[in-house]
Amino acid sequence: MLYIATSADGYIADTDGGIDFLSAAQTSGEDYGYDDFIKSVDTILWGRKTYDRLLSFGIPFPYKHMKCYVLSRTRTGRDENVEYFNGDIGELIGDLRKHEGKRIYCDGGAEIVSELMKRALIDEFIMTVIPVFLGNGIALFKPGGQQLQLQLAGIRSFPSGVVQLHYIRK
Repeated sequence: MLYIATSADGYIADTDGGIDFLSAAQTSGEDYGYDDFIKSVDTILWGRKTYDRLLSFGIPFPYKHMKCYVLSRTRTGRDENVEYFNGDIGELIGDLRKHEGKRIYCDGGAEIVSELMKRALIDEFIMTVIPVFLGNGIALFKPGGQQLQLQLAGIRSFPSGVVQLHYIRK
């Protein structure tokens, strides 16, 4: 499952990897369903840049209660939070799906989303659209992916102007 925020024009970060545009959606007391969502997950997949960004926030690691993998071409082994993986992502997903559990959550970045899309390994898409046009940056979906048919599972709108789209792959 992909659960990710994007600008209205389809970018997950600015050209420098910055995500300051997300602050346009910050509303006191509103988590856009994230707390309920994260309770439904037991495994997280990140790209290395996304993981590094999380660490840069200087907060305690919030996902100690679940299995976390970081896909990286350069790092191996483990750190105190995650296991680094540089093998075949299809094999990793296949192995994870063999075990009883909750959902697998992908939170970017663009490289991992692209690889998962090429292999049709994302079965659910929850995209939180922030009411901002960035004009340029890191696109959520790269060209060259395969065509997928989606079924709308839900739409939520919020007073902040945020819209959350939920699709399931047919």
